[in-house]
Amino acid sequence: MDALMSERRRLINLAYRLLGSLAEAEDAVQEAYARWFALSRPRQEAIESPGAWLTTVTGRICLTLLGSARARRETYVGEWIPEPVPESPAGDPADRVTLDESVSMAFLVVLESMTPAERVAFILHDVFCHSFAEVAEIVGRTPAACRQLASSARRRVRASQGLATPTARQAGIVRDFKQAWEAKDIDALIGLLDPGATATADGGGLAIAFPHPIEGGERIAHAWIDLAGRKPATMAFVERTVNGRPGLVARQDGVVVTVFAFDVAGDRIQHIWVVRNPEKLRSWTG
Repeated sequence: MDALMSERRRLINLAYRLLGSLAEAEDAVQEAYARWFALSRPRQEAIESPGAWLTTVTGRICLTLLGSARARRETYVGEWIPEPVPESPAGDPADRVTLDESVSMAFLVVLESMTPAERVAFILHDVFCHSFAEVAEIVGRTPAACRQLASSARRRVRASQGLATPTARQAGIVRDFKQAWEAKDIDALIGLLDPGATATADGGGLAIAFPHPIEGGERIAHAWIDLAGRKPATMAFVERTVNGRPGLVARQDGVVVTVFAFDVAGDRIQHIWVVRNPEKLRSWTG
């Protein structure tokens, strides 16, 4: 039993990368375990590797959820951004997501552009090192077809990657952005933003957010200066790790109300993701 439950963290990590939502990942893994415990004892004992069985079932559940996600998001209010996770999410340690390149916001956003089958094949093979034969069992296609799916997904990821920036340098740029924002220094903000930068916000209809992406460094800088002018006195900005990368959070009366994730390439900010939907900020409490 202990060995079986120890698989939970690995499955949460897998499901989060597949779904982009910690809440949905937890539900998917819970459902996989429910199906395991619904098996009769003889059927459980006949399964050679319970961990592999749970992985297969979790992968299939996630594939189904991804298939229906597009329809669900047609009714979503505003832009949809993957759920951000902090460095040490609150709650059960077994549910914590291991932070690496495969959970950066930029990476998760690229995953959103893939078909469900591409996403599952790529994450299972390239990130979790499952064979294409194992992937085929989950996706319901041949190993050769899964190889093609992963290859197509890999090309999307490569096409989206910019110049690598050391983490310490990223942190410095985010810190400079925070200071310029608080000082309402528009020239400094423009200097930190790539001319073609984009800012996207997700309020989910539950929190105020700009409804459409803001395109262009100067437009973003002006928007952020406007935000600074309307900031409540009780709100403070704090540097935090967001999905393994330097980011910011806004706290109001001790509660995290906004998470800012950044994509930095070279010495400029390429993209800012602003998550305000409170349902996506549950792991930021405490």
